[in-house]
Amino acid sequence: MIKSIHEADFNNKLVLVRVDLNVPMDKSGNITDDKRIVESLSTIDEIIDKGGIPILMSHLGRPKGKVNPDYSLKPIAIHLKEQFGYKVIFASDCIGSPAKEAVQLAKKGDIVLLENLRFHPEEEADDVNFAKELASLGDCYVNDAFGSAHRAHASTYSIATYFKDKYAGNLMIKELNYLGNALKEPKRPFVAVMGGSKISGKIDVINNLLDKCDSILIGGGMIFTFFKALGYEIGKSIIENDKVDLALSLMNKAKEQNIDLVLPVDVIVADNFANDANSKIVKIDKISSEDIGMDIGPKTIELFDSKICQSKTVIWNGPMGVFEMAKFEKGTRAVADSLVQLTKNGGITIIGGGDSAAAIAKFGLEKQVTHVSTGGGASLEYLEGRELPGVSALEN
Repeated sequence: MIKSIHEADFNNKLVLVRVDLNVPMDKSGNITDDKRIVESLSTIDEIIDKGGIPILMSHLGRPKGKVNPDYSLKPIAIHLKEQFGYKVIFASDCIGSPAKEAVQLAKKGDIVLLENLRFHPEEEADDVNFAKELASLGDCYVNDAFGSAHRAHASTYSIATYFKDKYAGNLMIKELNYLGNALKEPKRPFVAVMGGSKISGKIDVINNLLDKCDSILIGGGMIFTFFKALGYEIGKSIIENDKVDLALSLMNKAKEQNIDLVLPVDVIVADNFANDANSKIVKIDKISSEDIGMDIGPKTIELFDSKICQSKTVIWNGPMGVFEMAKFEKGTRAVADSLVQLTKNGGITIIGGGDSAAAIAKFGLEKQVTHVSTGGGASLEYLEGRELPGVSALEN
């Protein structure tokens, strides 16, 4: 049983909070997208409102276990002060005297932000002594970093063993509720839209969803591995030759289980992998040896839209084409638009992080669907049916 912070008494407590402040920055240290900071605010506010002092821990980037000023969390401390009005005490290290002194200085209403956890190699190694030293800074522990929950790191896994009082933060609860309910008790029909370039990254998800979904719509570069399995010419499109047999077995499994596995009926092909390439719409049995598949075609868009509109719950993970190029974003955009329409009609629409989250943000539609996951890798592993170490560590 995992306890939420709503059940906690934080009055006069030092609350150690693992958050995900791994935000993109430009070369001058300016934050270019503060979505992850914003997602953490409700947990921070609830702790302060309940009389606790939040001590925030996070990683930023991949400094490879060494101190690197380019990956300092100091710009985030400034952003929390300037944009959101918090009183922030920044600790120049996450352990040792800088951390202890910052915690001692903090009063009710303040927040402490510890320096990047990954400046220490012990964080990613899940070193128990490092976890113990972090744990010594707080009276209780909250994990609100769903995006890091699939990693067994010191601040997400071993640290929890040092606390009797440990809780899931608001973002963690939200993620587990939406993803968990979709998998355990979906409103039906339940449809999964799977995209992305490679089938290898999505095999376990598709396998797990075959036992849960009514339909699975397949788009993105991975369709060409399926087409190859069906004996079609795929030209110069992306292909995983070692996964052709696997694609065939997934199609056979879907047929046996009476699951509707839907592949595109037409595609957009180009003569070059570029936005200014010559392109055309072709049926899937008319791809030539020189063609490169770039997006799903208009008939497929109509087909996918009809399947999505008839559903009650949709999970989407992975783009339909090379959406980074404006010329080949139509399929991905169309799926996003279909999900927005379904949401308006009362359906539940869940975007599984990663490139799908980037796409829906690019189109400015993230507030018009039910839920956009903050964790790419974590949401994928959750959809695969795997246990997340950062979640299991919160079990009481």
